[in-house]
Amino acid sequence: MEPLWKLLYLLEPAPVTLVLTAVVVTFGSALRASNYGEEMERNRDLSEASITLDRSQALMIPIMSSCSLLLMFYLFSSVSQLLTAFTAVASASSLFFCLYPYVMYLKSQLGLADPYMSRCCSKFFTRIQGLLLLLCIGIVAAWLVSGHWILNNLLGISICVTFVSHVRLQNIKICAMLLACLFVYDIFWVFFSERLFGENVMVSVATQQASNPVHTVANSLSLPGLQLITKKLELPVKIVFPRNLFGGAVPGNSADFMMLGLGDMAIPAMLLSLVLSFDYRKSRDSVNPLDIPSAKGHKYIWYALSGYAIGLVTALAAGVLTHSPQPALLYLVPATLGPVIGLSWIRNELTELWEGTMPDMNGKARLTEV
Repeated sequence: MEPLWKLLYLLEPAPVTLVLTAVVVTFGSALRASNYGEEMERNRDLSEASITLDRSQALMIPIMSSCSLLLMFYLFSSVSQLLTAFTAVASASSLFFCLYPYVMYLKSQLGLADPYMSRCCSKFFTRIQGLLLLLCIGIVAAWLVSGHWILNNLLGISICVTFVSHVRLQNIKICAMLLACLFVYDIFWVFFSERLFGENVMVSVATQQASNPVHTVANSLSLPGLQLITKKLELPVKIVFPRNLFGGAVPGNSADFMMLGLGDMAIPAMLLSLVLSFDYRKSRDSVNPLDIPSAKGHKYIWYALSGYAIGLVTALAAGVLTHSPQPALLYLVPATLGPVIGLSWIRNELTELWEGTMPDMNGKARLTEV
């Protein structure tokens, strides 16, 4: 156990930036998922736009994650280039999804014309969409060449936001079951996997770097500028920050970086998305003007988000004091789920919050008409 004064390290730029980024991304993912869901409900195509997991499907996530973790642990070197190529495609599409609303907002504000250019996969592409797609591909290409941590974080954040927007849970009861299973999953693979596999599986997979297929192709073709292309890449399945944030850490040495897995942001964001929808529903249902002030007190999202920040800081503090990797969900699950359940029980809203209701399209249409 390290002395308590070591906790002053948490005030340095890298930990502070990591915490702020994680909190903003988690809240932003939940907000984007909520807005995206509302948009799809208005367009009546929610079933095609996202996947809603039931209880059995949600409980399969820890099992499939464990299988994927073992597969990566034993076969990472063999499949790393294929995984990098797949990740590049997913990153480009995720970045497009994240940037598209802002581009459309600018288009409407500037009054730009946006004619259709071509048709692809039964859908028409506009000129602005084509340019945005080229921009996203260019950013992914820059990441493949440089492997810079800022580009890695940008792509990782876009994947997180896209995942939370497209994978939905029916209610907080299912979300709580998923969080409980992932709570056990994270603890086992961080603390106990070394006893069974001779090495910490979670840490080993998280710190491995993938081979860069662009470097492999350039090397085989003897292309000029080979020395500018990085050989190894940090895949955007985590956000990373140099421990010496303003000192310019050299890419390629994972020990010089602080990291946080996307799952430690995406999974809590799924809870925050449900809580945000509940808050919105409570404020929307307060049609009596006398109920409006009390409706402002139903903001569970702020308790969950504050709990997330506290849990993340606690996880970092535990890592500093024990000088060992910590399963972030060990701290994040009780810190986010606990305040929401406790507060809803005090307010006699636990049953309503726990069971939840999926949006009723016909009912919503009638409410809008009235």
